[in-house]
Amino acid sequence: MAELFETAFPEPSSFVGYGHNPLVRDSENRSEESLPSALDHPSVSFQIYSGNKILVREDDAPTAYFDRAMAKTFEADFNKAILLGTADDTPRIAIPATIDEEILKAPLVLRDFRSFLYRSPVDDSEAGCIAQGGSLLAWNANHVFCGRCGTETLSRIGGYRRDCPQCDHKVFPRTDPAVIMLAILGDKCLLGRSPHFPAGWYSTLAGFVEPGETIEDAVRRETLEESGIAIGKVRYHASQPWPFPHSLMIGAFCEALDDNVRFDATELEDCRWFSLEEVRQMLDGIHPDELGCPPEKAIAHALIRAWAYPDR
Repeated sequence: MAELFETAFPEPSSFVGYGHNPLVRDSENRSEESLPSALDHPSVSFQIYSGNKILVREDDAPTAYFDRAMAKTFEADFNKAILLGTADDTPRIAIPATIDEEILKAPLVLRDFRSFLYRSPVDDSEAGCIAQGGSLLAWNANHVFCGRCGTETLSRIGGYRRDCPQCDHKVFPRTDPAVIMLAILGDKCLLGRSPHFPAGWYSTLAGFVEPGETIEDAVRRETLEESGIAIGKVRYHASQPWPFPHSLMIGAFCEALDDNVRFDATELEDCRWFSLEEVRQMLDGIHPDELGCPPEKAIAHALIRAWAYPDR
C-alpha cells in the first residue's frame, strides 16, 4: 500500500497562491461563544476588508493583520466580524469596513485579492488567510436574507452559519468547485486565450463543475466544449482556493485523444497547441512573439510548469 503515498510532500497545492493557511480553525468546536471570546482576547488581530480589497501595511514588516485600535480607526463593523481561527493561540478575525482609498497614507494601502498572485507584500501564510476571510465575508454579505421566506438572517457560530429566525432555515458557507486542466498530446499542450487576458497571455482551460458531475467528467466536458478536443485519462495535480468570491480550483492533467482544435469563439479569442520548447520559452520570458503565461502563483502556471519542467 506504500505506493499510494509515493507523491510529493508538501503537495503542489502548498506552493500556489492562497494555498498555505496555517490557522487552527477548530471547526468542530465553533459555538456562539467562539467569536465573542475571540473579540475579547487581549492580543486579537484583524484583517480589515473594504469591498473586494484588504488593508495592508507595506513597509519593512509588511502585514495584513492589525490591532483593535486600527480596526476602530477605520470604523470596522464588529457586528459582521468572522472568526477565521487562531495562530499561536491568538485569534484572527476578518472584519469589513468602508475605507476611502484616497485618504490612505503610506505604508497603508488597499490591495485587491488578485494582486497577491502577481506581487504579494505579505508571506504565503497571510495570503492564504486573506482568501479565507474574503470568501467568508462575501458569502455572508450574499446571504443576508433567507432563500426560503425572505426574512433577514442572523450570523451564527462566528460567521460559519446563517439562521432564519422565521422559518428556522440554516445555510452554511459554500465553496464552488471548478476544474482547470492542461490537455496534453505527446510533446505538446493545449492553451487558450480569453479576450480579457493581458496581451500575449495563454493559459489552461477551466470551468465550473456541474451538479451530479465528477471532477474527471467536468474536465472532459469543459475541454470538449471550449476546444472541441476529446479527453481520455484525467489525473489530479493540485488545488487552489480562489476568493473570486468562493471557489476551489481543481487542477488536473488530461490526455487528449485528438489534435483537431475547434474552439468556442464565444468564450475564447484563440486556442491552439504549443510545443514543449515554445512553452518553456513562454515560462522563461524569452518567447520570440512575447507570449506568456499566468503569474507564478496561479494554479494555471503551476500546471504548465509541472509539465514543461517536471524536475524543477
